[in-house]
Amino acid sequence: MPVEQQQELRTADAGTPPPSGALEQLLAGIPPLPSDALILIPTRSFVLFPGTVLPVTLGRQRSIAAAQAAIRLNRPIGLVLQRDPATEDPIPVDLHRMGTEANVLRYVTSPDGQHHVISQGERRFRIIEFLDGYPFLVARVERIAEPAVSSKDIEARMLHLRNQAIEVLQLLPQTPVELVNAVQSASSAPALADLIASFMDITPAEKQEILETIDIESRLDRVSALLVYRIEVLRLSRQISEQTKEKIDDRQREFLLREQLKTIQKELGEGDDAKAQEIAELGKKIDEAKMPPEVEAHAKRELARLERMPEMAGEYSMARTYIEWLAELPWSVETGGHIDIAEARRILDADHYGLSKIKRRILEYLAIQQLNPGGRSPILCFVGPPGVGKTSLGQSIARATSRKFVRVSLGGTHDEAEIRGHRRTYIGALPGNIIQGIRRAGARDCVMMLDEIDKLGRGIQGDPASALLEVLDPEQNSTFRDNYLGVPFDLSHVMFITTANVLDSIPGPLRDRMEVIDLPGYVEDEKFEIARRYLVGRQLKANGLTAEQAEITDDAIRAIIRDYTREAGVRQLEREIGAVLRSAAMRIAEKTAEHVRIAPDILTEILGPPRFEGEVAMRTSVPGVATGLAWTPVGGDILFIEATRTPGSGRLILTGQLGEVMRESAQAALSLVKARASSIGLDPAMFEKSDIHVHVPAGAIPKDGPSAGVAMYTALVSLLTERTVRSDTAMTGEISLRGLVLPVGGIKEKVVAAARAGLATVILPARNRKDYEDIPESARNSLRFRWAERVEEVTDAALEPAAEPAAQAAE
Repeated sequence: MPVEQQQELRTADAGTPPPSGALEQLLAGIPPLPSDALILIPTRSFVLFPGTVLPVTLGRQRSIAAAQAAIRLNRPIGLVLQRDPATEDPIPVDLHRMGTEANVLRYVTSPDGQHHVISQGERRFRIIEFLDGYPFLVARVERIAEPAVSSKDIEARMLHLRNQAIEVLQLLPQTPVELVNAVQSASSAPALADLIASFMDITPAEKQEILETIDIESRLDRVSALLVYRIEVLRLSRQISEQTKEKIDDRQREFLLREQLKTIQKELGEGDDAKAQEIAELGKKIDEAKMPPEVEAHAKRELARLERMPEMAGEYSMARTYIEWLAELPWSVETGGHIDIAEARRILDADHYGLSKIKRRILEYLAIQQLNPGGRSPILCFVGPPGVGKTSLGQSIARATSRKFVRVSLGGTHDEAEIRGHRRTYIGALPGNIIQGIRRAGARDCVMMLDEIDKLGRGIQGDPASALLEVLDPEQNSTFRDNYLGVPFDLSHVMFITTANVLDSIPGPLRDRMEVIDLPGYVEDEKFEIARRYLVGRQLKANGLTAEQAEITDDAIRAIIRDYTREAGVRQLEREIGAVLRSAAMRIAEKTAEHVRIAPDILTEILGPPRFEGEVAMRTSVPGVATGLAWTPVGGDILFIEATRTPGSGRLILTGQLGEVMRESAQAALSLVKARASSIGLDPAMFEKSDIHVHVPAGAIPKDGPSAGVAMYTALVSLLTERTVRSDTAMTGEISLRGLVLPVGGIKEKVVAAARAGLATVILPARNRKDYEDIPESARNSLRFRWAERVEEVTDAALEPAAEPAAQAAE
């Protein structure tokens, strides 16, 4: 730097120049500086790199004296980093051995007495030795020149480092344009590395390490590695900042929209006035609901909470919906009037044919309700096959008692919340089906039918059957608490009726709470009367016909029942009647006929060939075939047992998808036949030379149970004695190895199936006489009953007489 420029810097107006007299005296007493010596100024926490300009604040007297001496002697200074920034008066051992030689561009003394030196880095130096005799640190140094090397590796590293530096500068807020230009215009790799290291936010120790790295490739790699870390930090910082800003912006936007909405509502007259009106309406509903005192107090607390809540709050609509549910439930509304037993009997007879025992029990139930209205109502459970009128019976009870009717389907329900409701903490929460049904009915004394209770599921959401234990217990349901309501609701006024096809799948504790009423399947005469009285008229109306336009003869109805349906109920029968009347409706719509009369001779044309035929006689026309009676979930049915004998080694072959119990019954029947071979008139040796094959047709349907033992024994005796089984006889019962006929279940359903199949005689275990009263009267009147205690009685009643010897010879 020229002497004139240095003089200008020393005498600038920014501060007071150093006193010349004291400085002259100081310089006069020190030896001259060698040419390879530098005046050193220790720095506490920064490192100056070659090519950069930094202001240095001087606080220690030795550093001030060193800077003033360098200016007076027109010498550069050497800036060296201390090893420990806390050292106040460093000595040579406290300093690093490499620093930066710098020119003093300006010396400034601020009004508060602080001394500042603006310095520009020139080159690196390494300390060789410290010199004594000076009032400040002086050392002989070796100036290090930057190696002038260039290669493809250095160029590649330089390009990569420049791109990293620009990325860092772009991530920094308010980056000076001059700094970006300086990075882009750096012409040499050493200058670029030093420039980037100077503005990087790294520790002084890391900067000193870069300063001491002389090899250009190593220096570039070191700076690049540090930049990678800083880039990741800056990226995360920017991402966090943007996310925070987005949240703040969303809140500001929501606040602005809410304010605008308030203004719009105010202009439309829908603001606070609308909310006040809504609160007033809810308060009026609460007063009119006539809730119990504790429930009313809870509702009013919720209403006060809703009034304090901002209308735009997310919870506002949930709280309003909850209060509406409380206010709209029929806490005190009852619709049931005086029960007229005679009118109830008339309604039941008008709606249902037969079912005398069931009607009598329902009338008894209603009579008790009339005499003791405040008494606990029993829970009725209608059990029977599909299509026998369980649901319609519930509707008739509601009509007979002038109550509202509501049906709740439980089939497939596997979540406890479907019964007890969801807690209000969940979005979209609602009360359970019980409370929803009462709200739909609009009366707390409604008739509620819980349909298909035997088909309840069970999953990870709980056990609905367990939740129903409280609902269906008259001693507990007066304080039923739905999870959504959170307050007790009295269910004791509700008349609960449940329906099921079978009882086995209903849990024992739940079944114990209900009074079971069995609805057996219908026999042919009952189906005929139901079709003539109800089904035909209903299907005429459904198909847009009148009695003058179409009619079905009695013989046609019986033919449909006998040849086209085989069921315990009447659903399929109604569908077939509908199909017949649809054919008549088409002829009338086409104007090819004005009146259509459906007779048996045209059923084949409309419904096709008969689907079922009287196969009992055909199947029992040969020895070895017996007709058994079986119980199924949809009612009773007839079951054929077929047996045949082939040459073999005494094996028993069983087919027809028989269960383990049924296979054991077949083995027991064969053992019993072998044990009684002599009394039956058989040669015991024949069993060792023959294989017995027992087959139960409909092999695709699994079968199990012990009640086919009697039929299997009869079929084997028929086969081996060559006596056919009577074609009009069916049987059921379990056998023992002593020849006893043991009782079985499902007698009512089995006998109804026998009557439906057109049989004349049924053979039942003598110990099942107690079930005779449960058999429908129509079935009892159409069948002849034989009660057997031993298997000999069964074979005597079931087998045809033995053929005469002459007849056998003729054959």
